[in-house]
Amino acid sequence: MRTSWASAPLRISFAGGGTDVPPYPATYGGAVLSVTIDRCATADLRPRADGDYHVESLDLMARAAFAPHELTFNGHLDLVKAVLRELAASRPGRGLDLTLATDAPPGSGLGSSSALVVAMLAAVGAATGRRWSPAELAWTAYQVERVDLKIEGGMQDQYAAAFGGLNFIEFHGDERVEVQPLQIHGDILEELERSLLLAWSGQSRTDGGILRRQVDGVLLGSAESLATLGALKALAETMRDALLGGDLATFAEGLHEGWRQKRRLAAGIATPRLDELYAVGRAAGAAAGKVLGAGGGGFLLFSTSPRRRERVAAALEAAGAPCAPVRFDLRGVQRGAGRRVPR
Repeated sequence: MRTSWASAPLRISFAGGGTDVPPYPATYGGAVLSVTIDRCATADLRPRADGDYHVESLDLMARAAFAPHELTFNGHLDLVKAVLRELAASRPGRGLDLTLATDAPPGSGLGSSSALVVAMLAAVGAATGRRWSPAELAWTAYQVERVDLKIEGGMQDQYAAAFGGLNFIEFHGDERVEVQPLQIHGDILEELERSLLLAWSGQSRTDGGILRRQVDGVLLGSAESLATLGALKALAETMRDALLGGDLATFAEGLHEGWRQKRRLAAGIATPRLDELYAVGRAAGAAAGKVLGAGGGGFLLFSTSPRRRERVAAALEAAGAPCAPVRFDLRGVQRGAGRRVPR
């Protein structure tokens, strides 16, 4: 084993979120439109001689040490333990120091947890000489989160982090995922980037059963749930076509319609605080917006003309929601041996 590093980008999901959550895609097929941004999750790995695992999370300001037989899931650093189990199975007796950092908190709606798993797996691969393909990384990260740890959620975050880029991603069941990079003219891509604004709601999403209620709606054959998910998938296709055609007005209308549809999926997706901030942004001149991730908290995304963006940001900040412009980073996971270099 050798010193290694990896970083994986976070993402903004424009449309289709929810259609990637099993069991919906296996029966009906899901589709998501997303882009990766210049926030990332990073993992730095250094071998140890004693066979133990020492983990430091810089953003959580937490440290922990585990012997190989202590990698039991108990709610404390379980994502890390799941990856370390993979390493322990393939390279027994090889200890390590693992330093982690993420540019967004869990529950932000930016796919940070999945990006961290992708980064950890890629760093382990770089340390052990295994060259995961983006598809292998995404699928293994999905297995770690959704199968090993039984964390409810979808499939889009792992694929966005592993592949990177502005993509239309189609899901046809667990193992059939097609990532389609969109070829957008540079001027349109720049205009899209300048039109977007992130606003922090002030609270991370605590699931509160949101995803379970969504899954139950599909399992029970709820006509409203299935119709809403069908509308969200169709909207992802419409917004993809709008971007390909350089029609940012139609794209923005899709953001608003997507939020209107998504809030119907399950109780708790919309909250009074999110509704308040959405109304503030719209009143200040934003053309449209949506809440990122599963809902209930995290970041809101607004679309506005570049000349109005500062006014929208000022209004949201006055309402207690710190804002930041969006910067795209279309690279996927980056990794290597030795010392990490900045993205």
